Amino acid sequence: MRTVSLFASWDPKPGFVLGQKDIEGKLTYLGSKVWRNPYIKIVEKEVRDIKPSEVLIEVKACGICGSDVHMRQADKDGYIYYPGLTAFPSTLGHEFSGQVVAAGELAINKRTNKRFEIGEAVCSEEMMWCSCCRPCSDGFPNHCENLQEIGFSCDGAYAKYIVVDSRYLWSIEGLRKKYGEEKMWLLGSLVEPTSVAYNAVIVRGGGICPGENVVVLGAGPVGAAACAILSKAGAANVILSEPSASRREMALSIGATHAIDPTKVNVAEAVLDITNGHGAKLILEATGLPSVVWKDVERIIWEGRAVNTTVVVVARADDRIPANGEVYQVRRANIVGAQGHSGHGTFPNVINCISSGMDVSPMITKKIKLDEVEKNLVMLQTDRDEVKITVTDFE
Repeated sequence: MRTVSLFASWDPKPGFVLGQKDIEGKLTYLGSKVWRNPYIKIVEKEVRDIKPSEVLIEVKACGICGSDVHMRQADKDGYIYYPGLTAFPSTLGHEFSGQVVAAGELAINKRTNKRFEIGEAVCSEEMMWCSCCRPCSDGFPNHCENLQEIGFSCDGAYAKYIVVDSRYLWSIEGLRKKYGEEKMWLLGSLVEPTSVAYNAVIVRGGGICPGENVVVLGAGPVGAAACAILSKAGAANVILSEPSASRREMALSIGATHAIDPTKVNVAEAVLDITNGHGAKLILEATGLPSVVWKDVERIIWEGRAVNTTVVVVARADDRIPANGEVYQVRRANIVGAQGHSGHGTFPNVINCISSGMDVSPMITKKIKLDEVEKNLVMLQTDRDEVKITVTDFE
């Protein structure tokens, strides 16, 4: 089968030291410090045999993630932008849905507690947690010490078929009746990025009470999905800051109540005006530019009347946060980090939200063929008008 695979040179920056879990020349948890001169190739690969707990899936839809863009994107010295776990060469793609083609005798469907059936519609977590290490045992699979990631450190879903252990799979059959088969596949491919947003604002951010105000900085897929989730949770005002007009319009269609252009108005002043000076219970940093947006974050906290605001950092970025401790002490505010999407009922809860009417499909603004992945990865390095570009043709 044809796969979209990324290659790069192992060329550590001066001073880089292998971590305990890094593998010389193959795998690192600090991708932007090591991998250089990335490029894409269409590679023919065999579909491997499945193990007893695994499932063979025919991929029906796979979205392009910002992480894919940043693995392909190089800085002025040729190093990839993506800062996290990577092992190359690997087939990219991790936001996918598909149909069960074959299932091992121990591949258990969590929906039925029986073996997966041929033809079952599924989506997948991309974080392959081990279930044995201390973080996993303590209930924190997003921080697994033996983590592998689909499309980052092992082959992903920019391919017609993928093999995944059943522990990471979730049925999306509940979407079929409400949305129909074609839309079901699209929505299924959005469960992963929407689950990243859910983990950020509900699990790590602590959620909200109906009637509270929230601010979302950045309307990429995670920020946009957060607007939908927070609206579903009952926020009175879901205030989005995003420079792209098309992204603002899209976010308004799925849950944002206000959309601010930060290039034309002061974000903090606008938030305080919309909330009558109160501020926000939760602020999501989804831009990847904390050094740019943090002045507004702290002004919203400091000048607003709300206490106990939580700021959630979800965007991955090699950028420092210019935080003033006095702001968080006096206003009893918190900064928390959010990574991943596994555990805590996140995937099934997101699927339930979508099946009960939280239609996030407007996030998909373009559908492409497998051959078109690379040119769109390059285009997305500079073009912010598209939100989610999704591969739907794998021939």
